Amino acid sequence: MSKWKKIVSMPLFLPIFCMLLVMATNIVYDVASGNFALNFFTIEIRNGVLYGRLIDILNQGSAIAILAVGMTLVVSSSAGTDISVGSVMSLSASMCCMLLAGYGVASAVELQIPLIVGFLAGILMGCLCGMFNGFLVAYLNIQPMVATLILYSAARAIGLLLCNNLIVYIRDPAYKVLGGYVGFLPTPILVAAICVAVMMLLLKKTALGLYIQSVGINKKASRIAGLNSRKIIFLCYVVCGLCAGLAGIVESSRIYSADSNNIGLNYELDAILAVALGGNSLGGGKFNLAGSIIGAYTIQAITTTLYALRVSSNEAPVYKAIIVIIIVAVQAQPLKDFFNKKAAQRALAKGRR
Repeated sequence: MSKWKKIVSMPLFLPIFCMLLVMATNIVYDVASGNFALNFFTIEIRNGVLYGRLIDILNQGSAIAILAVGMTLVVSSSAGTDISVGSVMSLSASMCCMLLAGYGVASAVELQIPLIVGFLAGILMGCLCGMFNGFLVAYLNIQPMVATLILYSAARAIGLLLCNNLIVYIRDPAYKVLGGYVGFLPTPILVAAICVAVMMLLLKKTALGLYIQSVGINKKASRIAGLNSRKIIFLCYVVCGLCAGLAGIVESSRIYSADSNNIGLNYELDAILAVALGGNSLGGGKFNLAGSIIGAYTIQAITTTLYALRVSSNEAPVYKAIIVIIIVAVQAQPLKDFFNKKAAQRALAKGRR
């Protein structure tokens, strides 16, 4: 029993367990459908690129993984969530495509500005949105969900105004660089890997990770200890906005257009769920970035599995919401105290025997 408790208490137990559960579900489904049992794990090269269900999950889940990086820092530092990340993705993509195509142009073959400038402008827009959210939360002490609700509602509308209520298409093949392939490898996987690697190095090689956890555990005590709690929270929201901007450009590059109504739609739920699945407390404090990344790809695996089980895209968010409720309930302290009390009672009864 002690070994089992050690395994369960491991930081990555919950995300790995959920991932294995999704894999097992796919194996059972393949067997029930008369397919090869390990079809889920099959990877091959078709038309010069990697192909397979796992590759699809890694490719399609890259945007969620990028969002999960910023969301993890926000949750840890402010004990709240940024529900505007999906809308900020859309706004950043709209800004990028509008500048590349020119205002009021629905389709552009020739770029009006250099491609890198458009990409940087989209990422900068994400940072500005993060600064706005961070100012409201850190300096005006507005509850995070309420503060980010503003851009959740307004960012898509701003994106539509930038694009003159049009879906702006960028026909230049170079624009697909972040959503296409580098050799045989999907570029979004590479972008997500670089983003995660940079953030992990930053958190491990500097004291930033410790500062974020300290502020999340007790903001007042951290301030007394000499930390600028407001700046740290503000910085976390800026990083979250940056990640949302980058994810928006990746998604836009994937479809070579700025579709303000659909880019990033419901991605905020996936990002929050990825953090929760990663074993991170939504009440702030200690965090595990590796767990969030595993959680992000688990979410995509769940989405892919739901579609394989013929669950419609309109119904899929309902199942994800149920998973969020279960995970939050499992992490709730009263429920933990209840199970600990029951375990202590059983141990006491066993000792009396």
